[in-house]
Amino acid sequence: MAEFSFFDTEVLTDGEILLMLDKTVPGNPAEEWLPSYHFRICDREGHKVGHCDLRIGHNGKTYYGGNIGYGVEEPYRGNHYAGKACRLLFHLAKRHGMDDLIITCNPDNFPSRRTCEYVGGVLKEIVELPQDNDMRLEGETEKCIYEVVL
Repeated sequence: MAEFSFFDTEVLTDGEILLMLDKTVPGNPAEEWLPSYHFRICDREGHKVGHCDLRIGHNGKTYYGGNIGYGVEEPYRGNHYAGKACRLLFHLAKRHGMDDLIITCNPDNFPSRRTCEYVGGVLKEIVELPQDNDMRLEGETEKCIYEVVL
């Protein structure tokens, strides 16, 4: 297997938000962890409004957990910051040769479902998490699986 290389991504921006790199995490095949980038989502002035991450590649864990994760602090919600961050991450995923991504959320998380649809995600299915899945062990039971074709 070829060694994975991270791209230089100190700051990604669309003019409205900035994604500022916090860290990169190498993959761990034994744990089925994919290489990942972790960013702070910041407004134009550089104030942190949330976070996001991108996992490069596909495996059983990303089908349920997604290639992209995000969270926006409550005072900043309603500004499409998560969707704008996802769109910036799409460019990075393409640079890594990815053609599609999975984004997941809980079925009752309607703001996150709207974000998935806002970025062009298509709901593939709502699935019950496997009994041995980490999220299941933490009390979650189902996930909406959205696919985004890049």
